[in-house]
Amino acid sequence: MTNSARFDRGHTDDLMSFLAASPSPYHAVANAAERLEKAGFRQVAEVDAWDGESGGKYVLRGGAIIAWYVPEGVSAATPYRIVGAHTDSPNLRVKPIPDTGARGWRQIAVEIYGGTLLNTWLDRDLGLSGRVTLRDGSNRLVNVDRALLRVPQLAVHLDRSVNSEGLKLDKQRHMTPIWGLGEVAEGDLIAFVAEETGVPVEDIKGWDLMVHSIEPPSYLGRDSELVAGPRMDNLLSVHAGTAALTAAAATGGALTSIPVLAAFDHEENGSQSDTGADGPLLGTVLERSVFARGGSYEDRARAFAGTICLSSDTGHAVHPNYSERHEPGHHPMPNGGPILKVNVNQRYATDGSGRAVFAAACERAGVPWQSFVSNNSMPCGTTIGPITAARHGIATVDIGVAILSMHSARELCGAEDPYLLANALTAFLEG
Repeated sequence: MTNSARFDRGHTDDLMSFLAASPSPYHAVANAAERLEKAGFRQVAEVDAWDGESGGKYVLRGGAIIAWYVPEGVSAATPYRIVGAHTDSPNLRVKPIPDTGARGWRQIAVEIYGGTLLNTWLDRDLGLSGRVTLRDGSNRLVNVDRALLRVPQLAVHLDRSVNSEGLKLDKQRHMTPIWGLGEVAEGDLIAFVAEETGVPVEDIKGWDLMVHSIEPPSYLGRDSELVAGPRMDNLLSVHAGTAALTAAAATGGALTSIPVLAAFDHEENGSQSDTGADGPLLGTVLERSVFARGGSYEDRARAFAGTICLSSDTGHAVHPNYSERHEPGHHPMPNGGPILKVNVNQRYATDGSGRAVFAAACERAGVPWQSFVSNNSMPCGTTIGPITAARHGIATVDIGVAILSMHSARELCGAEDPYLLANALTAFLEG
């Protein structure tokens, strides 16, 4: 390993701060945008005409952000190098009519978002986050980061078989959080949110709210070689991608391609939305960048043909208690460097050419890397990689960081891996 990739604890400390400050996708993109602004990027509105000037720009739409840096002197047909990620994580989200309760308990009605491990939300102190939309169409971020809610588990005395037969949870009946005692009153939650946000309740006309664990990220292990925290899937990649893009932009004229960060929402439920990878957002932004620089449809086609995307998402580290669930010859370990994900049925988009691109980036950065493939007897997950490849005709490679407890309210990774991933992504974007 070269000096450039030696573990920098400061990067992992910063990741932990980013995770804690980003309880929802809307907070995640706001925090990424703030970091980009400090690096000289500027926001452009989708409804405005775009110029072809060089420099860093970004678009915000809901819980998604697309950011790119145009070096001076590049042609309209210059290809892109894209780091893809997603901002959403499985959790519990507030229903349209939230105020409910039973037997003297006041509760909040929630809907299950994504493939969350339900039991990990039990008996945790939970906060409330997301956004509210006001009558003028503007949005305000919401972050009640204190012990407000709890999903209580049934005592073992009332469920004697739980340890022998396993916990069985009904998503509708058993996952409703409590937040107090008393009579249920319609409008209580939104009135509370209005007070917390500092806006008149009558101005709130819409909301996208969710719960989050308030326990902060922390180092774990005898030698603090691990990190435990929420939303690593996939804010770990959003954080690394933001760091890589700002680092690549700092090289300026040395770039021969246009580095891009594309962080989408709604990956955990299929990516089919206007802010998801299966929507038109990325393609529209890239095309407009070509046309703003005086390019034609021919230039757009040439740029896309030379473009490569690294789809960065978390993957499975080998589990010491369930090693039989993993492919025997592929056991990714924490702190072993990022993983290359392969699935011949295209649940991951990686092929041999993509492997070469990723290996070359890791070699330039002095970063070790590992291979991941699923056990043939287990269904394989998927990512934004195949969607990006199919929708835009862009060569795509699936990579990530190996973690345990994926889709838990609190996940686990190696303390060195976030830094190693960021180094590999930087080398890729600098190309």
